[in-house]
Amino acid sequence: MSTQKALYLLEAKGRLAVGDAPIYNPGAGELLVKLYATALNPVDWKFIEQDVFVQFLSSYPAVVGSDGAGEVVEIGEGVTGFEKGDKVFFQGGYEPKYGTFQQYTLADAGATAKIPEGISYDQASTFPVALTAAYLGLYKGLGLAPLTAAGRGIGAYANTPLVIIGGSSNVGQFALQLAQASGFSPIITTASLKHTEFLKSLGATHIIDRKIPLSSLPSEVAKITDKSILHVLDAISLSDTQQASYDLLSHGGKLTIVLHKTLTQKEGDGKEVVHIVGVRNHPGHRELLVDGYKHWPEWVKTGLLRPSQVEVVSNGLAGIPDGLKRLQNDQVSGVKLVAHPFDPIA
Repeated sequence: MSTQKALYLLEAKGRLAVGDAPIYNPGAGELLVKLYATALNPVDWKFIEQDVFVQFLSSYPAVVGSDGAGEVVEIGEGVTGFEKGDKVFFQGGYEPKYGTFQQYTLADAGATAKIPEGISYDQASTFPVALTAAYLGLYKGLGLAPLTAAGRGIGAYANTPLVIIGGSSNVGQFALQLAQASGFSPIITTASLKHTEFLKSLGATHIIDRKIPLSSLPSEVAKITDKSILHVLDAISLSDTQQASYDLLSHGGKLTIVLHKTLTQKEGDGKEVVHIVGVRNHPGHRELLVDGYKHWPEWVKTGLLRPSQVEVVSNGLAGIPDGLKRLQNDQVSGVKLVAHPFDPIA
């Protein structure tokens, strides 16, 4: 059997090490992709370290990683619309054959998109997980009309305020772009002020310094708009940002969080909290995402969606553990770390 190199998580909360792995055969509805770029996400280290995520890994050694971009090398039964040699991006999964911290992996053809001309593998690898979380966060979590909705979608929410906590995060960056296309105004976000011009280029109309006390958030938002705040997406979702986001909501408002809920709700206040898991195969997600993947390449081509800024980590697959530590220690801001699975290991 042909083999490849993969970065294995050897045991629960254990060590990461590069080793040999089989090259999998695509099943019905699947593609085999040669990976030229895999992006790193905070969820990747959480699957290694945190109990709430560890439970999703059913066996060891495991292969994690969920952002992939590469070349189609084999096509499974029943797949249409793809040919060998196509350049694609896709979201991986948490079985070894679907993880992206390896050189070859399987992809769900229905949730795979061709890379538009002018977009590199590195840039394309920044889309899947963060864009999925932002897309689901807005159009499933907040219950908004997707951009593709007939008669609605583009520009549907003119003169409606939206608050996005953590605009410079990768999820936040895509949420800003989608929010702008949906017509929201004002679009208010929290971030380091050094990112002000960049975030305004993505669609933010107002930046609130993330260093201010979160208790001051309602008064800062009130300086920008006197309208009710009915839509908040917390792209950070730590305990303090969740609570601040919830407290900011007006009666009848809705909050999307992207991590496990820790906030305290008040009975009868008419506020709704939805936890969105940014994975393609979560119940109720795939249909919306398959529709999104049909349109995302065109949106990238026209500039409605822009890839995240990239920093390539050195040492191929063996460089990923250090990159994950940087994410865990909050040492990455405004960029997406990307590894090249075929780069030589020192």
